[in-house]
Amino acid sequence: MKVHHLNCGTMRPWGAGTLVCHVLLVESADGLVLVDTGFGTLDCRRPARFGRFRRYFFRPSFDAAEAAIHQVEALGYHRDDVRHIITTHFDADHIGGLADFPDAQVHVTAAEIREAMGSRAMPDRIRFRSDQWAHGPRIVEHDIDGEPWRGFAAARELSAIGPGFVLLSLPGHTRGHACVAVDAGHRWILHAGDAFFQCGTLEDDPRVPALTAFETAVAVDRKQVADNHSRLAELYRRRDPDMMIVCSHDPALFERARATATP
Repeated sequence: MKVHHLNCGTMRPWGAGTLVCHVLLVESADGLVLVDTGFGTLDCRRPARFGRFRRYFFRPSFDAAEAAIHQVEALGYHRDDVRHIITTHFDADHIGGLADFPDAQVHVTAAEIREAMGSRAMPDRIRFRSDQWAHGPRIVEHDIDGEPWRGFAAARELSAIGPGFVLLSLPGHTRGHACVAVDAGHRWILHAGDAFFQCGTLEDDPRVPALTAFETAVAVDRKQVADNHSRLAELYRRRDPDMMIVCSHDPALFERARATATP
């Protein structure tokens, strides 16, 4: 399957340089598949959807040209060609584009939906932005209770989409956070979402303090986040030639993925 790497939301947080919203666009036998969506056209027109604190800290550009729908159309496709969207989690900078693809099936863990749509706890109501799913997306919930996959304890093959898509439970950032593995033919791409924020986490290089502080502050389970870092770093250090690990916001990993997208 051919995989396009899209930046669907440039952000410039205080003290952290420039970040991206790394989205995968996959050309599958059953149509196009998105992994996350970044910001959508409604976010660009109504920045308040993102939340006041996030706007202040992350300083998103809200450039409509970066919206997934416009990048899909620039490749010669129509919004209806996007049949499925797989979400790592329901934070606002990951699902803002759902409304731009109203007919797509939206795949997410059942645990994430319970927190995002069902919780009445104030932290969850602040974190998750209900106006981003007010259009009534076609949600497909998945309980991640399948076989282990490359050292991950729980994985679910998304057979409803087709071969080559695996949803991996990796809570910590949120209670239902997941990673998504996609078979690009010459390699697997493991999109880790917000399981880590910066490549220094995997490479044991210096990290940006502001991002480290934010990642710690918003985690629902800090121990799980630390365990996830260790697991992903171990996988990364193997330098497996048929596996590339990316996350949602690191620009260096995004550019590296784009540069090596075609074998």
